[in-house]
Amino acid sequence: MDLDQLIKKYTDENSKFITIDGLNVHYKDEGDGEVLLLLHGTFSSLHTFDDWANLLKHNFRVIRLDLPGFGITGPSTDNQYSIPIFVDFIYKFLDLINVNTFYLAGNSLGGWLAWELALKAENRIKKLVLLNSAGYINDRNYPLPYVVAQTPVLRNVFNYIPKAVVRRFIRQVFNNQKVVTDQLVDRYFSLIHREGNLDAFVRIANSKLIQNTHSLIKLKIPVLIVWGNKDRWLSPKHAEYFNKDIPNSRVLMYDNVGHIPMEEIPEKSALDVSKFLVEN
Repeated sequence: MDLDQLIKKYTDENSKFITIDGLNVHYKDEGDGEVLLLLHGTFSSLHTFDDWANLLKHNFRVIRLDLPGFGITGPSTDNQYSIPIFVDFIYKFLDLINVNTFYLAGNSLGGWLAWELALKAENRIKKLVLLNSAGYINDRNYPLPYVVAQTPVLRNVFNYIPKAVVRRFIRQVFNNQKVVTDQLVDRYFSLIHREGNLDAFVRIANSKLIQNTHSLIKLKIPVLIVWGNKDRWLSPKHAEYFNKDIPNSRVLMYDNVGHIPMEEIPEKSALDVSKFLVEN
């Protein structure tokens, strides 16, 4: 599916585009109230938060974007990827749309970016939600796609991933297999194969990923750590690591939920996160 077809299928009346560093960035900005920025994870896109946006836009201004290398946005113009580059890019995006302070939630890689954003400019973030967040890379518990992408003799696998393999990956990240519909698989498959995205993932997986979790002790804002106890990509024990390292944090562990609670249990997770954001 070429880019025009992807745009036709996976954008709607709420989709917007903004140019940052020469890149045409796809984002959505819905609702009124205080800003809630949502950051997706690896192999994902802003669509992972569709249900959350529909539920939360009545109380918040919900903003989400396809990060460079993902979704409709596609690869960065210079093919450079690192955690600091992503963080700087997100703050550029927020400055361009005139957002100063905000609530922040991120899943997986998006969770890692979220807490790094907080470390860089904590004064801009009111509260932080980490959803099955990455960051403890010294644990060497990498998801399989990262291991494959980091292995030179295997890396060509990412020239094209058959839909059956994409379906298998998706089944790993959800505990409730009823969530894994053909429509869901089609969306992930199509956006993963947006021109340049697979190459971007290989570059991200092979970038210098440096564990910076020792800095988490500096955070003073309230942090909610959300995890599914059936996460097969990032072990639930990482929730304990974050809770130990972040002073003002608490853990919300869901039974029988996998790596992406926003898609697996959208109503429950959105309600719990909303309560956390508005409580004194």
